[in-house]
Amino acid sequence: MKSGPIIAMVALIIVGMWLVLQPALSREAYDYEVRVGSTELRINKTDNGYRFVSPQSLAERGEVSADERDRIIEEHVEAWNARPGFERRLMGFFNITHWINFGWVAIGLIGQAAFFGRMFVQWVVSEKSRQSQVPEIFWWFSLLGGAFLFTYFVWRVDVVGVLGQSTGIVIYARNLRLIHKQKRRSGRQLGGDTNAGGAPDERPA
Repeated sequence: MKSGPIIAMVALIIVGMWLVLQPALSREAYDYEVRVGSTELRINKTDNGYRFVSPQSLAERGEVSADERDRIIEEHVEAWNARPGFERRLMGFFNITHWINFGWVAIGLIGQAAFFGRMFVQWVVSEKSRQSQVPEIFWWFSLLGGAFLFTYFVWRVDVVGVLGQSTGIVIYARNLRLIHKQKRRSGRQLGGDTNAGGAPDERPA
């Protein structure tokens, strides 16, 4: 086995782990959190009051009193309840705090659809030939799905998902590389056999 794919796999794992752990490790500790809908309000107790750690818009306010803390939480509760019921259910279902985040969810859904597509295509091809086969498009779907899911899991800060896709992406790419090398090798052999059989040489004089 060549060392290149192994090095690439280890490198991608390291990058993925850094992308996931860096925001988690740099995040300031907090004493408790209050979840309002899909929004998490993380709060620290200070000597003279309280301070919001997240979201950033509240963290910028600095230290607040207990009454101010309660008022801010109440405002978020009222704002959440003011949303249409369908919107609240949908955002809660996808666990997002803003509709812009649905773009990230869409990336994850596309990746999952590609993973389903690879198995469906492999199944259809195998049924047609009456034997188990893995067509080239299986690996293309795998690579596409792996890349999209890797991106999605990084956004979700999901260590398990990032680890799984980090190794998979390199394997999918390596299989495609081997397939293309085999096609070129077969093409050269076919060309050599044709010339050996007496076919006219079409190279310019």
